[in-house]
Amino acid sequence: MSKLDGYLRITEAAEYLGVSPNTLRNWGRSGKLAERRHPINGYRLYSREELDHILSEAQQPKSTSLRKKKPR
Repeated sequence: MSKLDGYLRITEAAEYLGVSPNTLRNWGRSGKLAERRHPINGYRLYSREELDHILSEAQQPKSTSLRKKKPR
């Protein structure tokens, strides 16, 4: 097995998450998502484990307040 098993290229990772490749590039620049570079061709690679973590976070419901909003 290769050390790169478990990693997806940018187009594969974007399709896996349902976002655009530019979104992944932005997340990489901002530090939201770790990028690794292929040692030979320099392609961006993303860990499937980290992508799964992002998917699980996105699927968790956000907490909501039980307080009623005050009328304006």
